[in-house]
Amino acid sequence: MTPDPDPPGPGTTPGPDTPAPGAGRARGGAGVPLTKTGTPKEPAASGPPGQGAPAPRPEGGGRDGGHRTRRPWSARRIPAALVASVILVAAVAALADVIAVRAGRRSAAWRRHLTDALATRPVDDVWMLTGAAVAAALGLWLLVLALTPGLRRWLPLRSPAPRLRASLDRNGAADLLRDAAQRVPGVSTARVKVRRHRVKARADVRFRDPRQVKDDLTAVLDDERDRLALARPPRIAVRVRRTDRS
Repeated sequence: MTPDPDPPGPGTTPGPDTPAPGAGRARGGAGVPLTKTGTPKEPAASGPPGQGAPAPRPEGGGRDGGHRTRRPWSARRIPAALVASVILVAAVAALADVIAVRAGRRSAAWRRHLTDALATRPVDDVWMLTGAAVAAALGLWLLVLALTPGLRRWLPLRSPAPRLRASLDRNGAADLLRDAAQRVPGVSTARVKVRRHRVKARADVRFRDPRQVKDDLTAVLDDERDRLALARPPRIAVRVRRTDRS
């Protein structure tokens, strides 16, 4: 037992910061630091803040950390290069012919033929209708390319920051899900196809009850899908088939 400190002498008056004898053990207890007022300090949290707490899971599909994760957009390099090349060739040919006419030469044969055909052919002519249909189809194709993101084989992942984007290939996701499905007892072979909104899994069962295997397979695929951290988790559809034992 540790003896109490010696009391102050007859000519010494205890100050406000001088604790009374035995006050440390009576108020703070063993090993608890005290403040100047004698109240015990709260222990500081060890490690970085939020280290022990699990990360919150986004409530809505495609939202993480207060922002929405969008699909990546394709650069459309090949269609843009084709359209730019066609426009460049047509513009250069027309400009060269206009310069030749201004210089006193005759216009090119293709320009005279095109002008005469547009001036003499009726609107319901087969070639006119064919050209209009081709132009409309090309215009519709360009509109679809301009208004759709493309890159359908890439699945966006959840990201903690708005400018941080990551994607997962559909074939890679299908391989991971297929490996997880083949680890289920009773499954001999498994085939998985990953779509944008749905995952189709088919498995051949050699032993065990197919209904139990289907339940276990659905649970395993659900867990593996959650581990992929997809921004919009697709639904899982499982089909099992009983195969004869060899």
